[in-house]
Amino acid sequence: MENKNQSIAVALVDDDAKVRDSISWLLENSEGFACVGAFCGCAEALAGIPEVSPEVVLMDIGMPGQSGIECVELLRAEFPELKILMLTNYSDDDRIFDSLRAGAVGYLLKNSAVEKLCEGIREAHAGGAPMSSEIAKRVLAYFHGQKRSDKLRADLSQRELEVLGALTQGLSDKVIADTLHISIPTVRFHLKNIYAKLHVNSRAEAVIKALQERIL
Repeated sequence: MENKNQSIAVALVDDDAKVRDSISWLLENSEGFACVGAFCGCAEALAGIPEVSPEVVLMDIGMPGQSGIECVELLRAEFPELKILMLTNYSDDDRIFDSLRAGAVGYLLKNSAVEKLCEGIREAHAGGAPMSSEIAKRVLAYFHGQKRSDKLRADLSQRELEVLGALTQGLSDKVIADTLHISIPTVRFHLKNIYAKLHVNSRAEAVIKALQERIL
């Protein structure tokens, strides 16, 4: 196993003790990960996450008191760079899109294979937007047939459209840079412009806007 200092620091928020124990064990016994905190709800997470400084948070949705979606909003308000990945049993459209709008970077189902979960954490850490295949299909189906926004498309340069297209595929900054043969700082420059032109604040919001308005 890699040295903890080289591992991705992961925290999880779930009201089910068995889920917390099993995922904590999985992370501690998987190469490249360190479980730095496991919290039973939103209040405990808000108090504990600043103390353990995770790089990625796995967030359940259906918890007593404040939901995981509310917790995402509160955490992102305090820590805008924190990467939060939903890990839940819910696959209905409302919860998917409410989570992404709240600031989650991706959405995985709890029945995902162990390899998919580990891959999703790595992808989120690298700046990607991981989704279970079932969720990705629902996202595309939800926006199929929406009216296309030619104005928003016209506001974006050709390169910005290429970067936005890569975002909808869940690619990280590094992969986008390699694919488009540009530098990572250039990718981030284009992302900043895309966010400003689409009036969004995150990758997930940009993807939702691109699909909702059929920009691509």
